[in-house]
Amino acid sequence: MDENAVPATLPGAGALPTAPFEEHRPHLRAVAYRLLGTFEEADEAVEDVRRTWPARPPIAPGPVPAPYDPTEAVARVCLDRLRSRETHREHPWDPWDPWASGLPNHRSDPEEPPPPTALDGLIPPERLAFVLHDEFSVPYELIAPIVERTPAATRQLAGRARYRLREAEEMPEPDLPRQRDVVAAFLAASRSGDAATLHDLLDPEVVLRADATAERAGATNVHGPGAVTEAIAQQLSTARKALVDGAAGLAWPAEGDPRLVFAFTVLEDRITAIDALSDADHLSRLKLQL
Repeated sequence: MDENAVPATLPGAGALPTAPFEEHRPHLRAVAYRLLGTFEEADEAVEDVRRTWPARPPIAPGPVPAPYDPTEAVARVCLDRLRSRETHREHPWDPWDPWASGLPNHRSDPEEPPPPTALDGLIPPERLAFVLHDEFSVPYELIAPIVERTPAATRQLAGRARYRLREAEEMPEPDLPRQRDVVAAFLAASRSGDAATLHDLLDPEVVLRADATAERAGATNVHGPGAVTEAIAQQLSTARKALVDGAAGLAWPAEGDPRLVFAFTVLEDRITAIDALSDADHLSRLKLQL
């Protein structure tokens, strides 16, 4: 018997992988490729999982490990990579632009899976929920712990991803008054330290993406509501409202020419991304109304 093989079941445990790792590799590589979009990254993610592959079960008696799900393991590795990718984008992401992902969503067969580049416009948990459920038939109940949501919320993530992929060519015009309300509420809550309101306004996967000049000003690339708010708290204290390329945003400082501009992505009354732009070339391309 191969020393890497694992028995089907152990006393007190659920099903465990029954085959050596290499027999799982094609499936794991397929999942990782759909989640990450390149075979190079997919192979790296699969190798990360291989290094944690359970070599053999413990000898009874003794504690029995929890079931090892290789699909869950590769999904978690890919989610970490997607989150890291979000904080290192070279260009601001505009979800209202059907070409934002690099490829218009043209599919001759509606049953054909979207190309990997079309998935790039989704935030990480949307992409993971959609790919695992719609393409690999993983139940929402098993996806939920990976994205740290309830099964119902995970179903909504996949549904939102499905809608945005299907309607990429006919995305509705952004609701500017609502955007302004969300950004104004975020600014007020940040200044007052209203954590409850910030929690409601910021998506759990919100990211702050900063160009190199903005990073030197302290607006580092971070992920998560608390980290995002903390990273730009100093600038928010004296920022002013602005229109950035026709969308609600903020400019800093309060007087004079802006040295730092915050462009907001608002979806369903929640902020999913903030782009901090301070590079002179970046600012010159923006249409700013102060």
